[in-house]
Amino acid sequence: MTTSPIACTLASEDYADRLAWIGRLNRESLRTHRLDGVTLELVYDRTASDQVRELVRREERCCAFLRFSVDETGGAIRLLIEAPAEACDSTGTMTSTLFAPFLAGS
Repeated sequence: MTTSPIACTLASEDYADRLAWIGRLNRESLRTHRLDGVTLELVYDRTASDQVRELVRREERCCAFLRFSVDETGGAIRLLIEAPAEACDSTGTMTSTLFAPFLAGS
């Protein structure tokens, strides 16, 4: 069980700004994504490395319940975001909703 609440701690204005920022990043650099249970895989163009790492830094502060890992290989940067098991219901609705902000603009 996670010790952090499953909720973003950003204020609504900051949340809207973050969604817009993620949307720009995704429109410019997101190649593909895949949702598998409690894990979201995002693959970006390698040129977005600094922005993806900034995304992780920002999100670790407001969504402490998520785990992030970044892997750079070849011409891509792969970001895995994992939610705690209790964030997933049998239909996958909870994780789809939880990960929706990371798919903004895609």
